[in-house]
Amino acid sequence: MICYRLHCTVGHEFEGWFPDADSFDTQKARGLVLCPQCGVSAVEKSLMAPALARSAKAVSIEPADQVLMALRAIRKEVESHCDNVGDRFAEEALKRHDARDDGERRSERGIYGTMSDSERERLEDEGVDFTPIPWIDRSES
Repeated sequence: MICYRLHCTVGHEFEGWFPDADSFDTQKARGLVLCPQCGVSAVEKSLMAPALARSAKAVSIEPADQVLMALRAIRKEVESHCDNVGDRFAEEALKRHDARDDGERRSERGIYGTMSDSERERLEDEGVDFTPIPWIDRSES
């Protein structure tokens, strides 16, 4: 494990733990390293010296913060690559599924939204592929 002191473009400082030196670069390139205070993905390594006392501004990333960072990254990825169909998710997913069965070309973009338990059961019964994802509220991001 390696610990880096990190900072975002807004000026927040924090620590991040990574399995090895390459993991930071890989995760940063995928937009998975986010500031735990403001959520910005423009994060860089700060200059570090071993065994120096941390400044009062530095914040250690706890496991719960890492989960929140990952959930923010998921939300950002879904919102940038998919269309929000709101509470029409089940209806739209079923249309796409039926179009695929009929050989029609379907949209390249994915969809996301909400559905009831009964709608979820219907999609499962119809064999529609979907994946529930943990969705973090904007108030938590």
